[in-house]
Amino acid sequence: MSTGGIALLIANQPNTFTGLNQIGLAVYIINLALFALVTSLMVARFVLHHNFLESLAHEREGLFFPTFWLSIATMITGLDKYFGDDPEPSFSTTMCVLFWIYCVCTFTVAALQYSYVFTSISYRLQTMMPSWVLPAFPIMLSGTIASVIAARQPSATCIPIVVAGMTFQGLGFCISFMMYSHYIGRLMESGLPHREHRPGMFICVGPPAFTALALIGMARGLPDSFSVMGRPDDSADREVLEILALSAGAFLWALSLWFFCIALIAVVRAPPKSFHLSWWAMVFPNTGFTLATITLANSFDSKALKGVGSAMSICVIAMWLFVFVNHVLAVVRRDIMFPGKDEDVSD
Repeated sequence: MSTGGIALLIANQPNTFTGLNQIGLAVYIINLALFALVTSLMVARFVLHHNFLESLAHEREGLFFPTFWLSIATMITGLDKYFGDDPEPSFSTTMCVLFWIYCVCTFTVAALQYSYVFTSISYRLQTMMPSWVLPAFPIMLSGTIASVIAARQPSATCIPIVVAGMTFQGLGFCISFMMYSHYIGRLMESGLPHREHRPGMFICVGPPAFTALALIGMARGLPDSFSVMGRPDDSADREVLEILALSAGAFLWALSLWFFCIALIAVVRAPPKSFHLSWWAMVFPNTGFTLATITLANSFDSKALKGVGSAMSICVIAMWLFVFVNHVLAVVRRDIMFPGKDEDVSD
């Protein structure tokens, strides 16, 4: 999912150069290859060891299952960004179908996984981590997908997509916001997480950032003829919604900035000593934060903010390289993907 996020980030750069789109396309293809490889290995693991349901039911490992759908979201958005110029109506129809399938699947995941957690697993608030938000993260990205594909959809399908995107974006963000109260309470009562788990604190950066990105994108994706409740005399409805989305986006961006600073200070004060999958939280949520920054920069037409967005993009890409290299080294050193070393072991 982080690699797909990088491809999407490259496609949205405010400052471009010749060949940048081709680089982004290459990253997108690499993401597809990595997704196919990792998924195949996971399927092989479950087939050989017959532990798929056990994995889903595990108190820690099960929370990472929704990241599969986050990867799907990046592939759908990347498909539109890199191949969306196709004038064939079949392409927009395909994107519409993919969107609705994604919404159904991710809503099912959010409902069923939280239902299982509420009835079968007992977590202590003193050990609350942002990973509790993960089951709601995929359905929240329905709004992000809608913000990307809506502009190329005909009016008949554009408005339902935007309405669904806003609805499910709101659902995911509201669940995240409720979890934030537990998270802040945990920090106030028990302090920061153990140094090995602090990179996971960056997960909290994602929900407000992706919500800001989605709100602005969906408002811009509405057709010019859009009016609230179908009133033909309200031709300014689209512009009003865009202004409201921009205002809400700016304030949500500030919340992401605050969570980013809290997580950054925590990690810098006590860096982790060994690799964990939560390191990837230093990439994907910050990709959303960077995309939200770029979206606001484009909306305000601010050269300074566009420069900040480009600088943030470089930092996120550098972090992706850093985490990827350490992930590979961890596999080689048997620090991960080895009995007793993974997220299927409680500590």
